[in-house]
Amino acid sequence: MKIKQVKISNFRSYKEEVIINFNDLNVFVGKNDIGKSTILEALDIFFNENKGIIKLDKEDVNKKAKEEGNNEIIISVIFDDLPIISTIDTSNPTNLAEEYLLNEDGYLEVIKKYPNAGKEKVYIKAKHPTNSLCSNLLLKKISELKRILDDNNIECEDRTKSAVIRKAIWEYFSDNLELNEIEIDVTKEGAKNIWEQLKKYLPLYALFQSDRKNSDGDSEIQNPMKLAVQEILKNENLKNTLEEVAQEVETKLKEVASKTLQKLNEMNPEIAQSLNPVIPTTESLKWIDVFKNVSITGDEDIPINKRGSGVKRLVLLNFFRAEAERRKEENDIPSIIYAIEEPETSQHPKHQRKLIEAFIELSNISNTQIIMITHSPSIVKLLQFEHIKLIKEKNGNKNIKSIEYANLPYPSLNEVNYLAFNESDEEYHNELYGYIESENLLNDYKRDKTTVTYKRLRRGQEVEEQKILSEYIRHQIHHPENRLNPRFTYEQLQESINLMRNFINELEQ
Repeated sequence: MKIKQVKISNFRSYKEEVIINFNDLNVFVGKNDIGKSTILEALDIFFNENKGIIKLDKEDVNKKAKEEGNNEIIISVIFDDLPIISTIDTSNPTNLAEEYLLNEDGYLEVIKKYPNAGKEKVYIKAKHPTNSLCSNLLLKKISELKRILDDNNIECEDRTKSAVIRKAIWEYFSDNLELNEIEIDVTKEGAKNIWEQLKKYLPLYALFQSDRKNSDGDSEIQNPMKLAVQEILKNENLKNTLEEVAQEVETKLKEVASKTLQKLNEMNPEIAQSLNPVIPTTESLKWIDVFKNVSITGDEDIPINKRGSGVKRLVLLNFFRAEAERRKEENDIPSIIYAIEEPETSQHPKHQRKLIEAFIELSNISNTQIIMITHSPSIVKLLQFEHIKLIKEKNGNKNIKSIEYANLPYPSLNEVNYLAFNESDEEYHNELYGYIESENLLNDYKRDKTTVTYKRLRRGQEVEEQKILSEYIRHQIHHPENRLNPRFTYEQLQESINLMRNFINELEQ
């Protein structure tokens, strides 16, 4: 399963619902404090049920929404690449389509609502039967389902399995199901069983943040190892082996308990008969806790997290490089989402390049998605347009759009950096000027613009020429050996870039 789309509303700076389309590699860019990290943290809350890195609290409710009386945070995720056949009902194999649990577009849409940032309520938005004679079947007890069979004389091959009964009822009313898109509470009755089974198919979600406290429990280094444990324990062969171990232990424990009670019965039958052995079921065992202390240590058993931030991030960098190789070589790997904040932090540029290469490679592997935020124009220049999602704010409302080559006023990653970070450099100036020149529009651009004096040597003689600002800067960039003129300022560079961008935008309109 993979994320196709995410919807967030009333969470921190996102008051109105924002819809984000996802690819295999997603890089969020935008100015500081615009809500990039919020997206990654919302997904941590969604997938890890408030038990991950991020803990939901009342301060996460959007302030304006709270003033208007709305204190409910909503985080929704729409999934594609769904399992073809899923045992999503503990009583009987069935699938999402048969249970009418897909939305009108044929995807799984899970909605989690957090009233006052409290305990989550889970819903599935689905095109579902609403005819009162056959609606809400997922929320009914098996006795209620049997009553519908009897009241309508519906034949059913197995009256002991809820999934079979539901299927029989829906088939009986197939000409009049009245399918409509509704939200189904999956925390009740039969729907709860389906949700518990369905959660097993959801992707693992691992969030790596750039700012970690420096303590022995620092999860920036711990998490890669713990994540590896989670993935390993999802292996079907290993799960079967652990199940056999658990059952063998359970058998031995029952033998010990039984013999103990037999001996006790010989001495005091009354007490012996009042006691029963309580042994956890194999399903309830948490194998991951067995490996909760996994870590990576340096020389003399010094934890890596006690080293400098650059070393810690370097370990993390190579974890992702190793993951790219491992996942490429393995079959039947579990779905996983790696979410990384600012991978450029404390990294040399050559390391940044290797990291981006690893992310791109990882994103091309099945069952793998990458979500990343960056403040680095250099990182952006290593990506493709389709990888980038730009967050902008207008009139207090957030907009997150995928970068499309054809929709840019000037199709360049430098243009993306300008939109995201107001990043304007000489390279971008050259691109804009070159674009206008290549379109034979320089004369139109120069018209009615003020000029400045530019000095140059011609046949050994100093001459003065009048140049518009953009041309003046262009000449200085291309002829650094000419020291006859005052160097343009950063403000002049920005002014010239804005003038050229405005000119190109007007052409597009």
